[in-house]
Amino acid sequence: MAINPLRLKSIHHVELWVGNARQAAYYYRQAFGFSQFAYAGLETGRRDAASYALQQGKARIVLTTPYGPEDPINDHIRLHGDGARDICFHVDDADAAFAEAVARGAEPVSRPADREDGHGAIRHAAIAIYGQTIHSFVSYKDYQGPFLPGYAEKHAPGRDAGLLRIDHIVGNVELGRMNDWADWYSRVLGFSRYITFDDKDISTEFSALQSVVVADESFAIKFPINEPAPGRKKSQIEEYLDFYRGPGVQHIALLTTDIINSVTTLRANGVEFLSVPGSYYDALETRVGTIDEPLDTVRRLGLLVDRDEEGYLLQLFTKPVEDRPTLFFEIIQRKGSRGFGKGNFKALFESIEREQALRGNL
Repeated sequence: MAINPLRLKSIHHVELWVGNARQAAYYYRQAFGFSQFAYAGLETGRRDAASYALQQGKARIVLTTPYGPEDPINDHIRLHGDGARDICFHVDDADAAFAEAVARGAEPVSRPADREDGHGAIRHAAIAIYGQTIHSFVSYKDYQGPFLPGYAEKHAPGRDAGLLRIDHIVGNVELGRMNDWADWYSRVLGFSRYITFDDKDISTEFSALQSVVVADESFAIKFPINEPAPGRKKSQIEEYLDFYRGPGVQHIALLTTDIINSVTTLRANGVEFLSVPGSYYDALETRVGTIDEPLDTVRRLGLLVDRDEEGYLLQLFTKPVEDRPTLFFEIIQRKGSRGFGKGNFKALFESIEREQALRGNL
């Protein structure tokens, strides 16, 4: 298998299609600490939709809303609610990446084309992945603008929470399709299977899921893929698929080097997180050993901790950020561990099930 056959460089941005991008941009600035740096809309000559580009560290999100009811973006919003449409890659050559992906079995969405304005041009193309989600490819020609052609510089600061970059992006797919998509990432993007979790690893008395993590050769781009597993009651994956009306991005994990500061700031900003019982912390030191962070602070902030042979990590998951129980975020700090918190799965799952029960969806 060729290593990095599409010459992927990084995740360029994640685009969310939302019902009201102006209000969503305010939320992500005030709650999550992203700062707006660019805008495209009527004032910049774009007539079909408005887009707000936000950044924190190297993590960039774009929030897009259509102007007219006839725009196909509305079909996506009507079906899924607010959700992630595009996981965009920065590549050496969008034409070459698209051609190689299609040759390896990817379904084309948009063929390579120039996008240009007074600041220069880029090349853009896109392929389909699970559900109605896509991967787009962007390569730069002579573009010197603030973000992408059609955008103008427009700044609005956020309440920075010290988030550095996207650590991983998790997709939920239908029962029986997880391995299909893991194979797709291997065949098309040259990713390798990094970790696999089965229903023995991720289960409670009531529900279970299975997950496989695919990653590029540098482990900088990581995509866990989940599917439901049979259980006595409805799993969080089934709930997501029901309310999102199909497969899609379940959560986006954001990396920090100081999770205590980040979560303290996010909580003060009004971000709501899942909680675990106090009993989780009674045996924490026995389970994970000595950590650098004060245990009383870890307990007070509700942080989850897990250790593997490479080190440990700290993580915390928000509640869904939409009214539909779909998209949420994870805040993660890695102290050597490249894992995903396997030791926290049971506590996390039980916490999610409590929220499901409140919603009447367990």
